[in-house]
Amino acid sequence: MVLVITSLCVISKISDKVQINKISDFLKSGVVFFLGILLTVFVGVVSLEGTLSSSVDGVAAKTTKAVVSSAIPVVGKVLGDAVDTILGCGLVLKNAIGILGVIIIIGICVMPIIKLLVIMITYKLLSAVCQPIADAKIINLLDQIGDIFKIFLAILCAISVMVIIGTTLVIKMSNSGMMYR
Repeated sequence: MVLVITSLCVISKISDKVQINKISDFLKSGVVFFLGILLTVFVGVVSLEGTLSSSVDGVAAKTTKAVVSSAIPVVGKVLGDAVDTILGCGLVLKNAIGILGVIIIIGICVMPIIKLLVIMITYKLLSAVCQPIADAKIINLLDQIGDIFKIFLAILCAISVMVIIGTTLVIKMSNSGMMYR
């Protein structure tokens, strides 16, 4: 969709006869609106799924401990406590790896965001600097290309936020599940 918007902007800014500014503006606002709806639905679904699966995980951990405690006659209670300790140690290890994973994901997402931000600022600055010496069509085209990169930046930021939220909610789901044990 963004490529269609880009081609419509280029055609509209270069041609005197074909003026389709309003269509490209409408499609730009549609992309931004769709991105907002997508983020809202993603966070809602992941949060709901996280709440449901964490209670199931907690019940499973409690059931495992109860089965081990009651199935083995003499040392069942000791083994049940050992299962509880193993689950707790696994939780601490998983949290450390999860936090490291979120930090790595943020590090991966930052570089493309910075690159797109620099490209967007470059096009906007180029249109401002070239205004006294270039044709108005070229200036408007450079400004529109800067807006296109702003849309790409919004899409990249939204996807980065979705990845980070998804990762942290997966970590939170297992933490909530262990509360029930």
